[in-house]
Amino acid sequence: MTHAVTSAIGDYGLYAVFGLMLVDAVFPAASELVMLYAGALAAGAFPGHDVILFGAHIDSTFWGYAAMALAGTLGYLVGSIIGWGIGRYGGRPFLERRGRWVHVTPASLDRAEAWFSRWGDWAVLFGRVVPVVRSFISIPAGVLEMPLWRYTVLTAIGSAAWCFGLAAAGVALGQSWEHFHEQWRYADYVVAFAVAAAVVYGVVRFMRRRARRRAVQSRTEG
Repeated sequence: MTHAVTSAIGDYGLYAVFGLMLVDAVFPAASELVMLYAGALAAGAFPGHDVILFGAHIDSTFWGYAAMALAGTLGYLVGSIIGWGIGRYGGRPFLERRGRWVHVTPASLDRAEAWFSRWGDWAVLFGRVVPVVRSFISIPAGVLEMPLWRYTVLTAIGSAAWCFGLAAAGVALGQSWEHFHEQWRYADYVVAFAVAAAVVYGVVRFMRRRARRRAVQSRTEG
């Protein structure tokens, strides 16, 4: 995962940051790693890789940092609006049928509704700076019909804080990036284990449901 993310940013720079952060608005895409790497790239930590905008090289660390952070902020904002639209126009019935495509279940919608009921608009602002949670705010906000203009403003503020803050940390890492990256790779093992556990859980749950249906069917026929 870390290699795929860093390779994409190394090859496509600003455009990869924009695209990855757009995805992260509705599905976790390692935004922490994306913005850290983007900041380190802006600091010149990787020989042969520069920040490029429309063919022009940005040599200044500050402006490279600003461009990367802004690309992340805008990408996340666009993705968030798309997620809001899915929730707003698809509605709860659609998500209860197809929500698994974006990891939104009826239970997660209920939790999101309780979150919004407790915190109101602040749920969007605070949610944008909480790892993982930030990827599951957009669609429920649309389902709960939060006004788009208010949602967009709060998302922009929270996303900017996240992207500019992490990119600044990446700039600070600078030449220490390789050591950091070596340590971060262990996160891949954690993610792989979590995915494997989720698959096993899903298979076991499916088999149990199937067994229960067969048992009910047998009793009915009997």
